Amino acid sequence: MKNQFKITGLFYELQGYKFRAYLDIKKVKTPLKKPDLMVIMMNPGSSTAIDGIDNNTIESEAVPDRTQSQIMKVMLNTGLNYARVLNLSDIREPKSNLFYKKIAELEAKGIAHSIFETSRLEDFNKLWVSNTIVIYGWGVSNNLKPLALKAILASNTSNTYGILKPNTTWAYYHPLPPIYSKQIEWVNEVSEQLRS
Repeated sequence: MKNQFKITGLFYELQGYKFRAYLDIKKVKTPLKKPDLMVIMMNPGSSTAIDGIDNNTIESEAVPDRTQSQIMKVMLNTGLNYARVLNLSDIREPKSNLFYKKIAELEAKGIAHSIFETSRLEDFNKLWVSNTIVIYGWGVSNNLKPLALKAILASNTSNTYGILKPNTTWAYYHPLPPIYSKQIEWVNEVSEQLRS
């Protein structure tokens, strides 16, 4: 499956922290120049650049992870060709408990780690594609609620998909839950939403 896609991202560093601004998942044969799908997830996790450069001014090829494979499966199921992934936070940290601590650290230092902050509106406007399909999938931890609400406000669209946790307005299940059967369920359910 992965050889059907080209994965690129923009990796950068700030005050000793490693970040990724965005990730593009593009079918190798598509002529599209801009995304037909926007995806908002939690954070880049363990994402790395193939060239090993952590602080770049241009995009580089990226190593896809299992979460991105979930998005690829949805794209193959639904005929979408070009996804752009933005995250609630740009910080690259694969462990959730450390990620939540780092959010607090970054905020204490005044580092705008989220593209959905008003101070990063210029970045957001460069990367966001309006009037396209949007999948929300950042997870359901209450630690994410302030960032999730900012993302929903900034994306300002009614054309959204994802699996919303019952009795919430902001908590969308992550594409890669720990249980394998739930991973299959996520792909199937989101693919079905997009087809209908």
